Amino acid sequence: MTVELQGSLFDTVETVGLGPLTAIGRTTLRRGAWIDVLPGWLTGADTLFERLDADVPWHAERRQMYDREVDVPRLLSFYGEGERLPHPVLDEARAALTAHYAAELGEPFRTAGLCYYRDGRDSVAWHGDTIGRGSTEDTMVAIVSVGAARPLLLRPRGGGETLRYALGHGDLIVMGGSCQRTWEHAIPKTARTVGPRISIQFRPRGVR
Repeated sequence: MTVELQGSLFDTVETVGLGPLTAIGRTTLRRGAWIDVLPGWLTGADTLFERLDADVPWHAERRQMYDREVDVPRLLSFYGEGERLPHPVLDEARAALTAHYAAELGEPFRTAGLCYYRDGRDSVAWHGDTIGRGSTEDTMVAIVSVGAARPLLLRPRGGGETLRYALGHGDLIVMGGSCQRTWEHAIPKTARTVGPRISIQFRPRGVR
């Protein structure tokens, strides 16, 4: 599929690559959770967006919502263990994240889930990645964003201050510790005119 992207004025590099992870900054959250954020980790992000837009086998899903089935408001694609990722830089990113977090995570990032937010009507509701081991164990989910920036919101389960991070154009966020169990995150709908965004979520085995 093809959705028009307004390129970033700050990412004019056409060659897709990764910067060092040494500059990543950590914020410690409540109840054993933390997040690491590194703006612009991936260079040539607009070029990568165009490749993923064209090459990934995007599909729509429908889910049961109370007494009816509804469209999932974004397009999806999932790459399991051993599947070739749609661009070599994503293999490099997964390997770099595995090496950087080896001491804390103790296992590799293995899968990649991709979400395509076509415009402001696409979204994801408040949730934690608690299907599988994330419901009972500390883990990590690393997200690389390409395309237009959209706000990722985080809030403690049960209520509290909401944190807001505008992610796009090669930005990286890693949610770790108890974050999936004790916090929730969301990409809200917006009535503003916004461009398309693709997020790539790297996860360890058994975390969805």
